[in-house]
Amino acid sequence: MKVAHAPRELDQRSRAVAIGTFDGVHLGHRAVLEAALAADLEATVVTFEPHPRIAFGYEVELLTTLERRLELIAEAGIAETLVVEFDHDFSQQAPEEFVERVLRPLDAEVVVAGGNFRFGQGRAGDLETLRELGIDARAVPLVEGVSSSRIRDLLRAGEIERAAKLLGRPPEVDGTVVAGDARGGTLGFPTANLRLEPLLLVPAYGIYAGAAEDHRAAISIGTNPHYGGAERRVEAHLLDFEGDLYGRRLVVQLWRRLRDEGKFGSEQELVAQIARDVEETRGAEPPA
Repeated sequence: MKVAHAPRELDQRSRAVAIGTFDGVHLGHRAVLEAALAADLEATVVTFEPHPRIAFGYEVELLTTLERRLELIAEAGIAETLVVEFDHDFSQQAPEEFVERVLRPLDAEVVVAGGNFRFGQGRAGDLETLRELGIDARAVPLVEGVSSSRIRDLLRAGEIERAAKLLGRPPEVDGTVVAGDARGGTLGFPTANLRLEPLLLVPAYGIYAGAAEDHRAAISIGTNPHYGGAERRVEAHLLDFEGDLYGRRLVVQLWRRLRDEGKFGSEQELVAQIARDVEETRGAEPPA
């Protein structure tokens, strides 16, 4: 997929433009992407970075990094995405300015968005505004019960399967493998310790079954209370994996929450429990 940061970076052609933040690229977002693809024009996404609510000073725990968001948009079949920098100046544009600076240069013949889409200073613009400005603006019905905020709530509660139904895919944690305590290797279960972007949502603490790098993975999210840890860690033990992951980006799918974190009477008890977690992970299946 081609990723642009200004309209001039894309070839001139008539386009169907899907607009939105698309955090999580959940089933509601996919409906918008599918509507753009169905318009029989060059389907292009316009998305924003950072998240508009973050730009306005609100706290938002993101479901996806920008890199992962773009990958998921590409997997949906979109060949071009324009990433618009959302800063104070941009937020102060009148709706007409947004159209003239972003949509007209893209030759946006059709625009698709959720029915609650708003844009411009004070959220003054909507799809009817676009129609008044001569653009074929099409509202995509919201998918009932699906929203990024609802998915966040489910992940904070460890409700992995329920979140997956709204995402249309397993939830993920996405980060770079960095050096950890190397304790997993001494216990016989080496782990990849992930450094995550600070704004990325981390699901409820606990032990999960999932997958990474085409291997099933037993994942620990939490503070490692058996060893008196205080710092949050996200660690994945990839089953039957041999190799060096240090410095690599790793996208880890979460399939099922197995149990809470815990302290054990001895290291032997801990190792026995990890072995049970690994065996349960071998039998786990991705959420339907």
